[in-house]
Order: sequence, then C-alpha cells, then structure tokens
Amino acid sequence: MSRVGLIVNPAAGRDIRRLTGGASVVDNYAKRRVATCVLDGLTAVDEPPDVAVMPDRRGISDHVLEEAPAGLEVKPLEMLVESTAADTRRAASLFREGDVDVVVALGGDGTTRDVACEIGDVPVVAVSTGTNNVVPTAVDGTVAGVAAALLATGVVPATDATTRHGMIEARAETAGGTQQLSALAAAEVSAQSFIGTRALLDSGDLRGGVVSRAHPGDIGLAAIAGAVECLEPTEPGGVAVRLTEPDDAARTVRAVLAPGVTATVGIESIERLEWNEPAEFDVPDGVVGADGERELELTETTVELTPVPDGPRLVDVDATLAAGVEAGALEHAERLQSTED
Repeated sequence: MSRVGLIVNPAAGRDIRRLTGGASVVDNYAKRRVATCVLDGLTAVDEPPDVAVMPDRRGISDHVLEEAPAGLEVKPLEMLVESTAADTRRAASLFREGDVDVVVALGGDGTTRDVACEIGDVPVVAVSTGTNNVVPTAVDGTVAGVAAALLATGVVPATDATTRHGMIEARAETAGGTQQLSALAAAEVSAQSFIGTRALLDSGDLRGGVVSRAHPGDIGLAAIAGAVECLEPTEPGGVAVRLTEPDDAARTVRAVLAPGVTATVGIESIERLEWNEPAEFDVPDGVVGADGERELELTETTVELTPVPDGPRLVDVDATLAAGVEAGALEHAERLQSTED
C-alpha cells in the first residue's frame, strides 16, 4: 500500500519579518486549508495512498483528520510533540524509517531544511507557507496533492520527477567543541553577536556566506549572489560571497534581503565552489545563520562553509503532472467506459 507523509509546521510564516518587513502572514487557518486541499488532491488517482499526518498542539492536524475526504485513510503519526523545530525533524525521521513514499511539507526554507536533514531519499513536495521561500514552491495545495499521489502510487517514477538539491554544511572549532549546522539555500555570516529574534534583516550585519543556489529572484544571500552570478539548484557546487560596506566596495548590487526589504549591498568578492570545497570566514564576534535565521553564536574563530550534494530530493510538480498525463493516470476507467457507452 502506498503512503504519503504530511508535515505542517505551525510556526512557519509567523516570525518577526511580519512586523519589520513586508512578509505576508500565513496563519494556522490558512495552513489548515492548504493541508485539507493536499488531501483532496490525493484522491485524483483511482487508488489514493494512505496518509500519516504530523501531530501538533495548534489544532492543525486535528482539523486535517476531521476534514479528510471520504474513502481516504488518514491517521496521525505517533510521536512526541514538543512544539519546536524538533517536531518537524522527528516526523521526517519517522517517515523515512516508516517506508513513506512521498512527504508533503508545508512551510518555508526553515521547515524544508529541517525535513531535509532527516528525510534521506524520500521525495519531498515542498509547499510554500513560510517567510523565506527560496526553496519551497508556490503551488496550490490540491495540485501538490495530485503530484504526491502520482509519485506515491508509482505511476510516475521518482527518478523522472525529482532533483537533488544541495546543502551547505557549517563547521567551527570553538572552546566548547565543534559547532555545526546545515543550511539549505544559504549559510550566512553576520556581525551581530546574538541570536535575538533570529531573523536576518539588516544588510549592514551580513559579512557574506555560501549559497547552494543563486538568482536575483531569490531572497537573502541567494539573491545577493544571484545579482552577480546565477547558480541553478540543479547545478553542482555553490557560490561564496564576501560583503563589505557599499562605500568601500568596487561593486554594489540591489537585492531582496527579506520580504519587503530591498537593500544596496557591497560585494568584496564572489567565487564559485565545487562540491565539498570549503570557504573560510573569520568570525571575531558574530553569528552563523541558516536560510535567513541566526543559529550559531561564535567568537574569535573561523567557520568553514561547504556546499555538499546530499540534500533533499525535491519534487518537480509540473514534471510530475505531465508524466501522469502521459501515463493516463488521471483518466479513470469508469469515466472512460461511461463516455464510450
């Protein structure tokens, strides 16, 4: 029996960037609606997959279970709930171990990163409901559900509709031992010496970092790098970019630092990196962030940022649907018989 895992992050799309920038608010009601649409999309195939839903304390999973379409087997995933990012990682790990065929994850870059760290080779349909949405796709939940159903049931082979996204590994040797973190689209070095509200908003704080993709249509460091050199998500390696004050820079760019926040940024240097080729950044007193959120406080040390090829297998929704049409998976036998009669 085919099986789909559903992860909805209650905290995604609700951080400080709603107040200081122009990011839209994605409340829990909206997430419930998107999740319900995902379930409806799963019924587009003749034999819909079973569904396991990550539980939460905000009522999202309860609503999803209550509103599940008739004939669709939907159950909560049995797991400890802490109401932190650990929930997403724990659910992804359990889905990987539980032979789930596809995971649909609702959230932003942070949620997708948490899923990526634990999901292994399970294909992921990343649906944008967060703040920074460089990696997740702005796709209707129903359409995402149809794509997930086509993959889960084997109608469309995962190898035909997924691409491997890179990640960036950060590593620093400190007095307290080795500090590490993983980023999905960008690992950023900030001059701010505290985590605080977590969101990276001020271009003057950024000292640079490494991105696994770069395009001016992205957000944050990926947009800054992309204003000089584009790197497609399917291309190998990464881009290391070092920043300086605009008045001291030989080159400046305008880039979207966060939703509603466009800034002029000075570029000191920019270089392409191969897979597993580290770039070193000195951190006298600052923070290393992942995908727009501050994570590691560091003092008087050097951090290595390395692009690695073993990120998540992300589903190309359009390619999946096109392959499903070619396979005739959306033409139900009863419907065809009725037309012939």
